[in-house]
Amino acid sequence: MTIHKYLLISALMLGCTQLSAQPAQSRVQNNQNRTTTGTATRTTTGTATRTTTGTATRTTTGTATRTTTGTATRTTANRNAAAQQTPSRASLMFPTTVEQPADASWRRDIYRELDLTKDENAALYYPVEPMANGQVNLFTLLFQLLNTGKIPAYTYDPSGLENFNQDNRMHFKDMLDRFEIPYEVNGNSIKVEPVDVPSAEVLSYFVKESSYYDQHTATYHSRVTAICPVMHRAGNVIDFNSPGYASDVQKNPLFWVKIDDIETYLSQHEVMTSNINNAATMSMADFFATNKYKGTIYMTANMQGKSLIQEAGSDTALVAAQKKIEKEMVDFEQHIWHAPVDSAELARKDSIAAAELASKKAKKTSTSSRTTARASKSEKSSSSSSSSGSSAPRVSVRRERH
Repeated sequence: MTIHKYLLISALMLGCTQLSAQPAQSRVQNNQNRTTTGTATRTTTGTATRTTTGTATRTTTGTATRTTTGTATRTTANRNAAAQQTPSRASLMFPTTVEQPADASWRRDIYRELDLTKDENAALYYPVEPMANGQVNLFTLLFQLLNTGKIPAYTYDPSGLENFNQDNRMHFKDMLDRFEIPYEVNGNSIKVEPVDVPSAEVLSYFVKESSYYDQHTATYHSRVTAICPVMHRAGNVIDFNSPGYASDVQKNPLFWVKIDDIETYLSQHEVMTSNINNAATMSMADFFATNKYKGTIYMTANMQGKSLIQEAGSDTALVAAQKKIEKEMVDFEQHIWHAPVDSAELARKDSIAAAELASKKAKKTSTSSRTTARASKSEKSSSSSSSSGSSAPRVSVRRERH
């Protein structure tokens, strides 16, 4: 019995030990499962979610948005800047003159008015309407370039000075509305019939001419840097006493354009330069580059910003001021490589030369008067001798020698 009890107790204890070991293994397994599940879940769910959702979302949303918005905007700005710096196809096919150096040691800016009714400037006016061969005048060319957006234009300032800031850029449609030029809007484009282009009314141009000395090449240049077409239109006041009831004409400056922006296109269009030889042509760019035009000075760049008529005060003084400026420009060009120009010395020489010329004229006049007096006196003596001969016959006496 004792042995049986001992065996029974041992069996019971062994069963209890196995039973107690099973929960421990279950706990280990559960811990392992928890570790596996927790780690896997954390890795799979947490990390994967963080990777998929957080990183992917950050990549997709943040990076993509940053790339789409920031980079796209930056790319557009870079593209515009590159487009401005990259030469156009027209500029490569038709290269123009070298730009004016910014560090020129001497420069003077002069504003001239070109009258297209004069023969020297008529090349910019003809033909008034486009020809079958594609030949157009200067304003029609500018009008077409503005309509297609190939060149910028800038609003004319009442001061007469040009302003090439971006804030002063002119919209083509605003100009059409302001000057009542008929047009049609077709989507994003504006259509103007050739007969509605007011090229016949543009009878003058304002040009800015820069004369400068380039110390790098030791050369003197006179170059047009800006152009402004001026439209001449009849006003509201009519003079019924004038022939044909002519009305007063108002000058309307339209806009400023830089010569650097249009010079490439000017080199592609030729103009006729002679009324006698119609085969004599040159490009519009060469017409301005060689200073074939003729214009009167109406303003110079000065610190007070006044026009020449404001400084002169009268028409007579205006003409004198224009001649003075023209002479100053010629004197500077002729004396660049010589001694400095002394205005007082030049005036003294001019006065001496004028006095000598007047003296020569006076001497010539007095000599001619004395010659005339002598001739008249000889004529009188000959006439008196002839008259005396006709009144009494001439008698000759011959003496005889003994």
